Amino acid sequence: MQAIGTWKGGFETVLEDDRAHTVVVDLPIDEGGRSAGPSALDLALLSLAGCITTIFALVARKRHLGFQGMSIALEAERPAKAPTLTRVRGTLRVHTKADVNEVETALRLTLKTCPVGVIFEQAHIPVEVTPIVVPSAIGP
Repeated sequence: MQAIGTWKGGFETVLEDDRAHTVVVDLPIDEGGRSAGPSALDLALLSLAGCITTIFALVARKRHLGFQGMSIALEAERPAKAPTLTRVRGTLRVHTKADVNEVETALRLTLKTCPVGVIFEQAHIPVEVTPIVVPSAIGP
């Protein structure tokens, strides 16, 4: 795994991984940037959201928990003058015929094993995600 950052001016940097994927990070306009992309801190929160949905899908597959759709909404707290995030809260909306207890168990296992979530945990940034089960008429 590798990350290469190339500064483009101001606060804008083009990031590239070793699989030829790129993303631009920049500060918002009100912080002196051009808002050419998310900030690095925004990207951390976006990474957490992507990690949770990816790991949930893996856990659900292993547990034979069928679902037809999923979305996550996370909101981070960063008090004024705080150097980083202090808390993340959100909801994971899962379209499934599965019981809410099955979804809760899969989410608990997800939050325990999501690699990005582990980074947040080690940084003492609490992550609380509430599952919302949307009944589905299709499949298990």
